[in-house]
Parts: sequence; structure tokens; C-alpha cells
Amino acid sequence: MFVLSIFMFELLPFEANAFKNTARIRHAASQMPQVQQLALFSASASANDSIMIRNIRTMLGKSGAPQLAEAPPVSLPRPEVMTYVVGDLHGRADLLERALTRIDQHVGSASVANPQVVFVGDYIDLGPSSATVLSRLFELSQELPNNVTCLMGNHEKMLLDFLADPATRGPRWLRSGAKATLESFSLHTSQLTPGCAPELFRAEAEGLRAHIDGDLLNWLTELPLSWHSGNLWVVHAGADPQHDMDRQSPRVLLWGHPEFDSRPRADGNWVVHGHVPGNDPVLADGRICVDTEAWTSGVLAIAVIPPSGAVEFLYA
Repeated sequence: MFVLSIFMFELLPFEANAFKNTARIRHAASQMPQVQQLALFSASASANDSIMIRNIRTMLGKSGAPQLAEAPPVSLPRPEVMTYVVGDLHGRADLLERALTRIDQHVGSASVANPQVVFVGDYIDLGPSSATVLSRLFELSQELPNNVTCLMGNHEKMLLDFLADPATRGPRWLRSGAKATLESFSLHTSQLTPGCAPELFRAEAEGLRAHIDGDLLNWLTELPLSWHSGNLWVVHAGADPQHDMDRQSPRVLLWGHPEFDSRPRADGNWVVHGHVPGNDPVLADGRICVDTEAWTSGVLAIAVIPPSGAVEFLYA
């Protein structure tokens, strides 16, 4: 039986100075010493099968009995560099800043070189500060392009679809928390209902375009659907366990797959994702879920994954 467990539960106060939070990340990105390891998974076997087999052969006089194949080594997530994966934010700018503070502290205490920070998507909707979250992530990605990666989530895709076809796509996005995002851009939403006139959705889309910075919108449109290093992949929602990770469909990466959480992958790859909310992060069968429904729980999970495969969780 293999036991994989290391969990840290910590909450830190909100840091008002947003730029201070990435100071150590910026410093670490310029240096390349060996990454210091903090913790290790343990893997243990309970019986010595080879001794048992020799004893059986002696008793039965069958020295030519077949050998028992050794169990394959345990697959651990092994990125090439220290990787921090941040869960679904959903408009919680306060938790974003707290997460950056936690990462900054971990980078400093562990003397991490060249850290990679990956956000799993779903930056908008439901929570109160979607516009602020987008602006902050855009700023980070421009300031630290080699160390910060923001993936697209299905909520960002719904926003983009709404701008492209307001009348058709508006009702679905509205049901998914769009009002909070629109209001964060100082737009009125009381006139919007799932069955309202198409003209109202078109007018709202024009207002949103007018309030979103053009560079930010271009950045949002070009967000990648996955990131990987070593045997570690990060996506928004999940993956088809029967297809190679580099051959996944955009729809599966954004919306998930029915067999993702029930059929383990056979290729040794680990997939970190959000999209599926729960009270705690999940680490099982080659999957790591970091969606703790932060917009309502007030707790944001960050998976810390070093090259050793020792998974640790920080909380903001």
C-alpha cells in the first residue's frame, strides 16, 4: 500500500502592497542553484515476496517455478522545476494577493530557483472583483513572462463567446455568474435575465468591450489551455485518460471528461486541475485538484510540486 500525504494548512492576512508579493519570485528567477527539497512522499511495501517464493519452491521442490515480477516504481509528479499551481479564483482579488504572499514566502524559505507559478483559470464570475483579478494577472504575466502562466478556464471562454455572439451566448454566461463580472467593470445588470431581449445582451457586450483594455482582452483571448514540465501537466478542468496529453480536445481541457476522475492514466503523467469544487484539494490516481470553491469558502489552495515529487499544499 502506498501512502502519499503532506498537507499544510495556513491562512495569512491580506497584503495591501501588491507589488511586494512577487519580490522573491523575481529575485529567484534570476538565479539557477539546485532546488532545495522540503518533503518527500513515502512508498513502502509490506512483504518480502522473493523470500516467500523461495520458501514455497523449497517445499514443493519446484526450483524452476516462475518468478514473480517486481512491482513498477511509484509514479510521482516530477516537474523539471519547482511549480506552484493556484486554484480557481472566481473574482477574489484578496485571495490572489494572499496566495502571492504565501508563494513569495515559500520561495524565500526554500531558496527556490526559477519558480514556475501556474494559474488554472476561472479568474472571473461569482466573486466581487473579477476586473481587478484580470488586471493583476495580466500585470504579472507581462512582468514575469518566463515564470507566470495563466491558463484559460471555461468562464473566460464564456466571456469571450459572449463578446462574439451576445444574443446566443449571453443567457448561458448569465446563469454562470456573469453579473458579478459585468458589475466589476462598472456595468449595470438589473435589466439582464435569461429570457430578456437579445438587444439587451448586445448592448451589454458593447459596454463590456468599452470597459476592457484592448491589450488585456487580447491577452485573455490568447491564454493557453495547458502547461507542462516533466510528467506534470496543468489544465483547467481535466483530460481524457485514453488520449495523450498533447492530443486533448479544447472542450475536454476546458469542461472536463466523464472518465477523468474514475479511470487513472496509464502513461505516468500527472494532471493538476481546477473546475471541480470541493472542501479540500484532492491528490489521487495521478490527479491533483486545487479548486476549493474559494469565491464562497474564502480558502484558496496552492499546490507546491518540486522535482522530487513531494506535493505540498499552501492555503491563502
